[in-house]
Amino acid sequence: MSHDNHLLESEITSERVFKGALLDVRKDKVRLPNGKQTVREYIVHPGAVVVLAFLDNGKLLFERQFRYPLRRVFLELPAGKIDPGEAILDTARRELLEETGHVATDWEYVGVMHPCIGYSDERIEIFAARGLHRAAEKQLDHNEFLEVLELTPAEARAAVWNGQITDGKTITALFWLDKP
Repeated sequence: MSHDNHLLESEITSERVFKGALLDVRKDKVRLPNGKQTVREYIVHPGAVVVLAFLDNGKLLFERQFRYPLRRVFLELPAGKIDPGEAILDTARRELLEETGHVATDWEYVGVMHPCIGYSDERIEIFAARGLHRAAEKQLDHNEFLEVLELTPAEARAAVWNGQITDGKTITALFWLDKP
């Protein structure tokens, strides 16, 4: 946006600090709007999707999954990383099938969220899936373990308010349930 020019920072140099299987850690020298220089460290992420998967009974599919960085089990919506060159809708379809065994006949793109704007370029694309039916058993990745469960939207909102759901992508996606 042209009216934001007075806030923009520009890259002077960029250095890769670490390259892993998922994350690419960068350290850039940047010029600030006032002409001074500083360092910005951030993570380059391939992006992900999250799916509001509506069953015919009005409930949503959820997962319980251990997340190593916080060393605990989280309650969250089906989600996953976008593979290189993969269309985001294809990612959503793949993740829903792999993690829950379900396919959907109706897909709607809902929006995007940026979970960690201070230190990552990650984006999470939000989809709603309807017309679900069980197509197969879960097809989890070889190192993935999770349980699938159903919650009504009201139960999901209550789980946010009582601290059972603290995952940012899930909270953001649930917020879209109230879109006018």
